[in-house]
Amino acid sequence: MSDNFNIEIVNPEKSFLSKENVTEVVVPAFEGEIGILKDHIPIISFLKPGIIKVFSGAELEKYYVDDGIVEFKNNNLSVLTSLIFNLKDIEKSKVQDLLKIAEDLTNKSEINDQDRYLAEQKIQVLKTLN
Repeated sequence: MSDNFNIEIVNPEKSFLSKENVTEVVVPAFEGEIGILKDHIPIISFLKPGIIKVFSGAELEKYYVDDGIVEFKNNNLSVLTSLIFNLKDIEKSKVQDLLKIAEDLTNKSEINDQDRYLAEQKIQVLKTLN
């Protein structure tokens, strides 16, 4: 009996990732990091800025995600996000650009609490990528 399930990550531009032999996925939800294994109870949750970890056996892939929605049901994980990139492919200048945008946002006087929280989350995660 297989312990694998399917994942699909979609952003506005394309289907970013579609994989069938996933053993575990860890997503950065607002409730905290959620680890998903085969036969996990159905969930729908919002994502905060962070790292999605996709395990396929001994292989680990990491992706930065800006925001989004995650849904798991019937051993299919769907992630919808506005911005995602593979950490092994990202250039340091792209991380610096995203960090500057988030820092500039937190310095605005008219920013609301929710946007400030999200920008601070981005800053925290992006600083760990440098």
